[in-house]
Amino acid sequence: MEKIRIICENTGSSIDTEMGTSLLDIVKGLGAGGKYPFLAAYVNNRIKELNYRVYTPVTVRFIDITHFEGYRVYQRTASFIMQAAVREVCPGHRFYIRHSLGDGFYCEIEGEREISQARCDEIAAAARRIVADNLTITRRKVLTTEAREIYERLGFDDKTVLLETRPRLYSELYTMGDIAGYFYGALAPSTGYVEAFDILPYYNGFYLALPKRSDISKIDTAIHLDKMFDIFHEYQTWVNIMGVPTVGSLNEKVLGGDASELIKIAEAFHEKQLGQIADTIAGANSSRGVRMVLISGPSSSGKTTFAKRLGVQLRVLGLNPVLISLDDYFVEREKTPRDEKGDYDYEALEAIDLAQLNEHLKRLAAGESVAIPRYDFITGKRQWHENPLQLDERSILIMEGIHGLNPRLTPSIPDKLKFKIYISCFTSVAMDNLSRIPTTDNRLLRRITRDYATRGSNAYATIARWGSVRRGEEKHIFPYQENADVMFNSSLFYEISVLRPFVEPILREVPDTVPEYGEASRLLKFLDNFTPVKPDEIPPTSLLREFIGGSSFKY
Repeated sequence: MEKIRIICENTGSSIDTEMGTSLLDIVKGLGAGGKYPFLAAYVNNRIKELNYRVYTPVTVRFIDITHFEGYRVYQRTASFIMQAAVREVCPGHRFYIRHSLGDGFYCEIEGEREISQARCDEIAAAARRIVADNLTITRRKVLTTEAREIYERLGFDDKTVLLETRPRLYSELYTMGDIAGYFYGALAPSTGYVEAFDILPYYNGFYLALPKRSDISKIDTAIHLDKMFDIFHEYQTWVNIMGVPTVGSLNEKVLGGDASELIKIAEAFHEKQLGQIADTIAGANSSRGVRMVLISGPSSSGKTTFAKRLGVQLRVLGLNPVLISLDDYFVEREKTPRDEKGDYDYEALEAIDLAQLNEHLKRLAAGESVAIPRYDFITGKRQWHENPLQLDERSILIMEGIHGLNPRLTPSIPDKLKFKIYISCFTSVAMDNLSRIPTTDNRLLRRITRDYATRGSNAYATIARWGSVRRGEEKHIFPYQENADVMFNSSLFYEISVLRPFVEPILREVPDTVPEYGEASRLLKFLDNFTPVKPDEIPPTSLLREFIGGSSFKY
């Protein structure tokens, strides 16, 4: 039989193998294993499962759980196992993965209002039996009509609706034993790869704890994210009431001509939330003398527009908001600290000129007029605003940036004078009942769109930096999020449908010769599930305008 050459980036070596050899057999032949088992591989920079068979010469890069996409493979496989375990323990009851929480998932079971530790132990035992059995997970292409029939038989109407709203002749179907699933990314080749997990009661459901991203050898079952859970739960309840809990139901509304109404309602909900937060701040201003609002959140969460809209609401209440962006206090690019890979680390606190920032805050508190810097992201140089800032007795300072909740940012200002807000894009619409949309995907799509238009970065550059951004968030932002007085969800349930036509042509520019091509391809496949929505009726004050353009605010 004819042989083909396989180049392995992990080992820097190559082997000749027979056509049709699976990646699983190739990795065994290469002896490329490490501390953790490989879960999937990039073949010519495109993600593939390990049971994928190779018929032409290719370059492969195997990934394990320590890789960003490898971790997601582990998550998806764990969710498939949980689906089977819950079906065994609670037959006839629907299983829901509601949202991510820390390094795991919050899950619920239909009809179970409170899940005991004993029930969690039953589910965990069933899941561990499935892992021990090392069941093969198979992906195959089937006629979409056949996939729909299978999902209808299993009671997966959420998946059926999605298939109906994105017409395709064929669909991909995953099977594990006698259970079927539909996932939006690669899975491990068998259940035996998911050995590390735990299950414990949480609110009305249970928490599926998975290995920590920051330390894969550990599982964190100590959940201290009550404020984040509350904001997720509030929005989950709301999208259910609106009838758009999943992408399929959202597509149905759009195809039915309801996009305009959805936009109006989503924007009105944001406005109401902003008004309530402004009322709370005004109350804190009069009761304990709050003079500073600190707004923190990860990249592309909409901090800048949120700060401007909050300022409008505070003006309605008679206060005089003065806005400062921490991004404008970046040190000049050549002075920016570098991460362990030698890249500029804009997420490090030391990327901010803390000395000048605190000097300016001190002078503003004293009533002085202060010239504020402005950072040019294209040149990496600092400029200066023409109009200096000055506070009066009605002024309240609004300062936004990723480090807003870090106590080291403003150590000289007493906590009683600060009001702290955490904002992020907590994506509330799910792909289906078992497949949540990672908030990181939503934020990355926002950032690619914005940076292409305003910061001189193409999709390749933005994706290349995203790993560093995520590591910085884990280190500098997420540890402080529960310190917030309030949290705000900046996601709009219609927004990915709007982002799709903006970001697709940008993603298609990524060449297939670079590693980032794999992520660009994955995002394009993900976007294909959404029925596009035109941005015409999105108001100029919308948070989404910060990313797609057309905002009435100046940035």
